[in-house]
Amino acid sequence: MTNIILCGGSGTRLWPISRTLMPKQFVKLFENQSLFQMTVERNAVICDSQLIVSNAEQYFLALDQLEELDRQNGKYILEPIGRNTAPAIALACMSLSPETIVLVTPSDHLIKDQSAYHKVLIQAEILAKQDYLVTFGIAPTFAETGFGYIEASGYDVKAFHEKPSFEVATKYLKEGNYYWNSGMFCFKAGVFLSELKKHSPQIYSLSQIAFDNATHEGMIRIKYDDMAAISDESIDYAVMEKSTLVKVIPSDISWSDVGSFDALYDELPKDTNGNTLNPYHINIDSHNNLIYGQERQIATIDINDLIIVDTGDALLISQKGSSQKVKRVVEKLKEQNSQLHNIHLTAHRPWGTYTVLEDTLGYKIKRIVVKPGKRLSLQKHFHRNEHWIVVSGTATVTVGNEVKNIRPNESTYIKMGELHRLSNEGKIPVVLIEAQVGEYTGEDDIVRIEDDFKR
Repeated sequence: MTNIILCGGSGTRLWPISRTLMPKQFVKLFENQSLFQMTVERNAVICDSQLIVSNAEQYFLALDQLEELDRQNGKYILEPIGRNTAPAIALACMSLSPETIVLVTPSDHLIKDQSAYHKVLIQAEILAKQDYLVTFGIAPTFAETGFGYIEASGYDVKAFHEKPSFEVATKYLKEGNYYWNSGMFCFKAGVFLSELKKHSPQIYSLSQIAFDNATHEGMIRIKYDDMAAISDESIDYAVMEKSTLVKVIPSDISWSDVGSFDALYDELPKDTNGNTLNPYHINIDSHNNLIYGQERQIATIDINDLIIVDTGDALLISQKGSSQKVKRVVEKLKEQNSQLHNIHLTAHRPWGTYTVLEDTLGYKIKRIVVKPGKRLSLQKHFHRNEHWIVVSGTATVTVGNEVKNIRPNESTYIKMGELHRLSNEGKIPVVLIEAQVGEYTGEDDIVRIEDDFKR
């Protein structure tokens, strides 16, 4: 069985922890592990191989976190833009033999009952071998309005239902034959593609064109125009709600999609006052709060039932029970053309990281870390000059036609418009401070001439 891991998602519901370029599946929320890493390890026990479908911008996050797990033998499909789960799964299945049984899982779910999980996967595999499309229904524990529901009779699916009102969700809970739609699936690759072709022929044909036109150099990299041409549709809408081959496995596996701060609060360890454990928190008579922050001291006095999230560049304060409204904050940030929904102060790149230390009109200061053996693109800027001061390691710097080594406490200067490149040919990380000076210091003021990572 092959595990198809879907790594899409923009992370709007857990902002400001989660951003477009650091969505929740890659944030290390649980004992210094990310949900992505937990998904990989959980499914590696029962699956023979893994196929990761990722946004091109997030591929290197996945690669880094797999390296931490010493699991670097997976296959990858890189999407230039997300077009929902139906095209993503189609592209993955097109890369496999028709008889391959696949387990499709999101990368951002939490499953705590591993034993029960293995049992339902075995049941699903049996049904998949009989050419059924299998989905997993989570036994509901309360009247949740944020999930879709599956109405079932045994393994037979009677209907899929959109996110209900509280009154309807309460009715579903009482009747007992309704399940939360988990977004996990199991089937033969060929059976899924056949049903997709039957029920959503345009998605199938355009996905086939995108797959055929893709580059296959170590990974499958889809072209932008081909991906953009495909409709943005979920697997539920494109196939599962229309097919007569669907079965559901009732699953009591201690599952959570960790889709809100209220859900995250339920899963994090707490102190005797019901506050989430945080070494940066000073508590004075405060109870039942989610306190998240790792950059500065957080003190609370006589505060109850709040969500407090501090990420250095943004602060969120919400009543518990209202955290589903966080996505409205993200919408407002987009309206304001802010980058706070998109990127953290520390940004991860395939060559390392950079952290914005100061950003104001006329200049920006960064801390840059370059991994051993990596280098940035050969590039130039039209609106800024740059000063590099090495803190540790030895940086190999190209400026114009000159190549030189810059050691700790040494610096170099790059004029506006001049071709330059930063490399680390050593065995330890290079750490440097970059001071940008100019009328515009945005990240889009980069013209790449050569790039090892094909960006």
